[in-house]
Amino acid sequence: MDNGSIYLSKDNDRVEGVSVVSSEVPVISHETIIPRDGRPFEGEINPDRDLPKELNAETPQVIADRLLSLGCAQYQSGRCEVALESFKQAYRLYQEVQDEQGQGRALSSIGLAFYSLKHYSKAIDYSQSALVFANQMHDQHSAVRVLSTLGNAYRHLKDQDKAIEYQLQSLALAKEIGDCQGEMAALNNLGLVYKAAGKYEQAIAYEEQSLAIAQSVQDQQVEEQILKNLGNACYALGDYAKAIGYYRQRLDLARQIHNRRLEAQILRILGNAYYALGDYDQSIECGQQRLAVAREISDRRGEEQALDSMGIAYDALGNYAKAIDYYEQRLLIARMMQDLWVEEQVLSSLKVAYYALGDYVKAAEYASQRQNLVVELGKRQEVRSIREAPTHVLKQEE
Repeated sequence: MDNGSIYLSKDNDRVEGVSVVSSEVPVISHETIIPRDGRPFEGEINPDRDLPKELNAETPQVIADRLLSLGCAQYQSGRCEVALESFKQAYRLYQEVQDEQGQGRALSSIGLAFYSLKHYSKAIDYSQSALVFANQMHDQHSAVRVLSTLGNAYRHLKDQDKAIEYQLQSLALAKEIGDCQGEMAALNNLGLVYKAAGKYEQAIAYEEQSLAIAQSVQDQQVEEQILKNLGNACYALGDYAKAIGYYRQRLDLARQIHNRRLEAQILRILGNAYYALGDYDQSIECGQQRLAVAREISDRRGEEQALDSMGIAYDALGNYAKAIDYYEQRLLIARMMQDLWVEEQVLSSLKVAYYALGDYVKAAEYASQRQNLVVELGKRQEVRSIREAPTHVLKQEE
């Protein structure tokens, strides 16, 4: 279900197939969920363009509103620094026309942009100011959102007590006003605080409540993220069977939305979970599926990694001939990619596998290739160290 949200992966890559439909929408950054404000703006906003020149003739209020909407569109497209400038311009104009609600929303958006840029102290400063406006205007929806940002920022600063305090306030207020999105976000983010503290049981309890809401509102993309968080928490707890259950649900969702790259990522995590459980056959099955997807989307790195995981699983089964087959395929790709570090790893794996198979001649051959490569890598590292070393200009004695 497309709810107009943008979702960022761990590397802040934009997930395709998401449209811009409101000026304040929930955002997932890494594991975090930020609740939507819920107030739409009028008209289409192109985040790659500045405001049209004809707006110069408009009133400061209209320009401020458009700047705020433009900033939201820029933010949703992943251009946080550009969005930040739009939000700041909007805030100055709202100050000029003494629009307190506009000032609060602009400050909230500035805080969120600083949060996404990992400037957590600045995010807190602006969000605290936004909270003052939200409370003065009795704008409870905005308060839910700002309290969430504050809790998330304090979590990243490792102040768990304050993180929990703000998320609990956000949760209580969201429940009071019937804000399902805000409640879902607060529960998820509380789970993340407890996970960071190593309290996995509590983390899972909050995440499961958040998941129930995501499923009830049919928000598949938020559901996918929460399933990831639940799977990771169970994995960290050592409950691999339960983690696999959540990862499998997540895999089904990725396939429903036809996101092949996400599918490959989940298959990697799922394969690791099966390996940790000791179910090497299922780990291999996940690797084979991941390999097929990687080849379909021309992902050489994913292909190389899938071959490695299958080689390791066959190694664990004692099927060294199969392990060698996958390692040798991985070696070809490493050389095609000219990735000497991966090549060195594969040569080491091949040496060990051939030795276990009893083919000592082949084992010695790969050991020799690896040794030569290690020498080459050492030379390259030495050259890099010299290039990166600071230079000092010494004053000559007169």
